[in-house]
Amino acid sequence: MSEENKRLKVGITIGDTNGIGAEVILKTIGVSEMMELFIPVIYGSSKILNYHRNACHLPQTQINYTKDAARLKDNMPNLVECIDQDIKVELGQPSKQAGMASFLALEAAVRDLKAGLIDALVTAPISKDNIHSDHFQFPGHTEYLESSAGEGAKAMMVMCTADLRIALATTHLPLSQVPEALTINGIREKLRLFNETLKRDFSVSCPRIAVLSLNPHAGENGLLGSEERDIILPAIQQSLDEDGVQCFGPYASDGFFGARHYRRFDGVLAMYHDQGLTPFKTIAMDEGVNFTAGLPIVRTSPDHGTGYDIVGQGIANESSLRHAIYTAIDVCRNRARYDEAHQNPLPKLFQDRGRDNVKLDLTKVD
Repeated sequence: MSEENKRLKVGITIGDTNGIGAEVILKTIGVSEMMELFIPVIYGSSKILNYHRNACHLPQTQINYTKDAARLKDNMPNLVECIDQDIKVELGQPSKQAGMASFLALEAAVRDLKAGLIDALVTAPISKDNIHSDHFQFPGHTEYLESSAGEGAKAMMVMCTADLRIALATTHLPLSQVPEALTINGIREKLRLFNETLKRDFSVSCPRIAVLSLNPHAGENGLLGSEERDIILPAIQQSLDEDGVQCFGPYASDGFFGARHYRRFDGVLAMYHDQGLTPFKTIAMDEGVNFTAGLPIVRTSPDHGTGYDIVGQGIANESSLRHAIYTAIDVCRNRARYDEAHQNPLPKLFQDRGRDNVKLDLTKVD
């Protein structure tokens, strides 16, 4: 099998053990055709997985259980037993035990990803409140992965489908802190990173990026806020002139999405979390994917939460998880192609000067 078409090993963390993560994982790996695309490597607990299988009345699936990701089987799904604690499953109930279990699965998967035992990571949803502890003091997956696997690189959250990609200038911040977090250099950095990820991870040759405003009506020339005039517009202009990023705006979010202007662009940079995620989930809830751009690793996630209100009923939709897996595979392959194409070119075989660095005089050649 060629390098291009080889089946990648995709790690999948179980997420919050009282949420729908286990259910959507079981539904995904229960489709035999998925095994033709990749080798599933679930991080969690067979006991917890089977609890959810029984609660949701899902069919049995043959799984290879192991404690070592170096001992995977290619012909069936694998589960790496990494939750040694006796975790009580309480369907739909927030608990610190469930949060600890989700952290243990995430920690083990990231360790194996950095070691090269798996090729990409897909994370099932966590409860940010429950996972928070002395071991995990981050607002979410994005910040944790930047710290633990970023190697000094900055991460950026990108919500994506095949036709829509929305990046965030700020992520998990209280709304009151967003204006002071926006700077010209900060937005330029996000635009450079977004431009690069559109090229390298999504194979867009010359990306066009729309930039949203912060204030209603794009600030109305300072009447409704000065951030557009003083920060966002200068960042756009400098990105165009000095960074070579094809970016435009700022556009008022309501009219931009209402008129579906996002269809004219390869990507959209939103200023804060809900400004980007609210329209995204309205447009693409079932197939939306959360991609962590900017890091040396590849990580995606479904765009939904823990689903406490429907857990254990067997009705959770696994489409977003499937698309997260597809996206992770595509990004791995796109990166490999891009990096190969942009390696240093072969040295020139012929020069204007001879081997002894003496310019040839062709008039003296018989």
